[in-house]
Amino acid sequence: MMIILLDCRVTHRVVVFISILSFISVGFFMGKCVDLRQYRAVFLIGMVAIGALLSGCSDRTGQANTVPMKVTFPSCIKGEPMTQTTLFFGLSRPHGPVISTTEWQSFVDNDVTSRFKDGLTVIDAKGQWLGNDGNVTKENSKALVLIHKDDKENAIEALRSRYKQQFAQESVMRVDTIACVDF
Repeated sequence: MMIILLDCRVTHRVVVFISILSFISVGFFMGKCVDLRQYRAVFLIGMVAIGALLSGCSDRTGQANTVPMKVTFPSCIKGEPMTQTTLFFGLSRPHGPVISTTEWQSFVDNDVTSRFKDGLTVIDAKGQWLGNDGNVTKENSKALVLIHKDDKENAIEALRSRYKQQFAQESVMRVDTIACVDF
């Protein structure tokens, strides 16, 4: 049997109806001597039916066809709301030597500092991730922390693209959070 649910309001009405029927059936069983296996089977079928009906009401915000929403900044007790972006850069190449300290510092000096003159923080890290080939890769990494206003989107994406291209990386992870910043 296939159930297609188009509207959660209808689903909730059906669930209420099934719940009422379940209570009626329990009342029916109360006056009789019923095999425990039979009672469990009826109960299990009822629970599966309710679960199937409710599955049509799941939250679908994680699907690919969602529209990104602009996050509103919190009101800060002290300081001003800004975005903290942390970029995670792996230091291993798929083929070849690891990215040296000199190569990393050259990237920071030439590509990062020119886009983020107000300041930045680099943190040494150790990371691991699942590659496109299905293997877990463990590597030394750098976490680049940037505090900025909303006008740096293009600069951040340019950094990610430049690093991936220059050092043959599959990805550069990005994490954005809203922070209250006071200097």
